[in-house]
Amino acid sequence: MSIPTTMKAVVTLGHGDYTQLSYQDHPVPGIGPHEVLLKVLAAGVNNTEINTRLGWYSASIAKATADTGNQQSHLAEQQQDGGWDGATPFPLIQGTDCCGQVVATGPTHKHLLGKRALVRACMRTNGFDNLACSWMGSNTNGAFAEYVKVPATEVFPVECNWQDTELASIPCAYATSENMLHQAKLQAGETVLVAGASGGVGLAAVQLAKCRNARVIALAGKDKHPQVLSAGADIVLERDTDLIAALGEQSVDLVVDNVAGQGFANMLKILRQGGRLVSSGAIAGPMVQFDLRDLYLKDIRIVGTTAWAEPVFSNLIKYIEAGELRPHVAATYALKDIVQAQQAFVRKQHVGKIVLLP
Repeated sequence: MSIPTTMKAVVTLGHGDYTQLSYQDHPVPGIGPHEVLLKVLAAGVNNTEINTRLGWYSASIAKATADTGNQQSHLAEQQQDGGWDGATPFPLIQGTDCCGQVVATGPTHKHLLGKRALVRACMRTNGFDNLACSWMGSNTNGAFAEYVKVPATEVFPVECNWQDTELASIPCAYATSENMLHQAKLQAGETVLVAGASGGVGLAAVQLAKCRNARVIALAGKDKHPQVLSAGADIVLERDTDLIAALGEQSVDLVVDNVAGQGFANMLKILRQGGRLVSSGAIAGPMVQFDLRDLYLKDIRIVGTTAWAEPVFSNLIKYIEAGELRPHVAATYALKDIVQAQQAFVRKQHVGKIVLLP
C-alpha cells in the first residue's frame, strides 16, 4: 500500500492541562531493519497518558489523578521527575494501546506484512533477565497517530473476529492485569478482591482471575454492578463498603488494588495469613497509611508491578484466540477529539475502555 510522508497525530507538548495536546501534521516515521510500521486502526485511552501529561509521577504530587487536574505550581519540578523514569521526552506522541495493521517492515520480517496485530508497549530493552524497559507512548512515540513504528519483536499478530476497537482495549489494561496476577501467583480456588473493578484494568483483572478459576469479589459503583457481574465477578460490593464488616478479617487470599487512597489500610486487614496485595497504580491517591503490624504479623507480601513478565502478552493472545476474554468498549472518539475522550475518562462514569479512532 502507498504510505504517505505526513500523518495526523496528537503531540503532547509538555506537562500541563489539555492545552498541551496538539492535533497536528507530523512526519510518518521511517523504519530501521529490525522495525515495523503499523497503520493505527484504534488506540485505547489509559490513566498513564493523563498522568504523564500532568506530571503525576513526580514525587511532588500527592493527590489523585482527578484532583491533580489543573494544578500548575509544581510543573518546574515535574519536568525532571514527572514521567515514568524521570523527565518525559516532550514533545511526545502518547498512546500505549495500539491495534494496527503492519504496512512496512525490514527485510527479515516480511511475514508480518498485512497482519492485524497488537503491540506490546512494555519493551524489555535488555531482555527479561532484568527489569529495564522502554514504554511506547511514554519513552518513545506511541499510537495517538495514524502510523507508529515499533521493534518487530513487539508485534503480536492476532487472529479473531473482534472489531479493531475491541482489540485496542486489550494491551495496557489486560497486560497490566495479567502481569499482576502472574507476579502475585494467583491460584485456582483462591479468593481475590479487585478494587476499581469497573475500570479498564479492574474489569480485565476480573476476567483474567476467572480464567485462573479464582473466586472474585469486586468493588465498583452501584450503577456499574451489572457490567462487572457480567464480566465474571462472583460478588460485587459498593466501592465504599466496610470490607471488614462485609467480608471479615482474613477472608481474602489476594487483593488487586490500583486504587489506593484512604481505603488501603483495610485491604491488608482482610488478607489471610500469607496473603498478597498487588498494585500497579494509585488513582485515588499515592499516599497511604496502614498498620505495619498487619503486614508483618500475617506474613503479607506487597507486590509492586510495572515491567511485564515474558509470558504475559503471549498469554493474552491465547486468551483472545480461544474466546476466553470479553472486551468492553465504553465509547469511541475520533483522534482529533482526544480532549473530550480524556475528560470523559477522568469522570470515571464509564465501564471498560475508551478508544480513539485515527
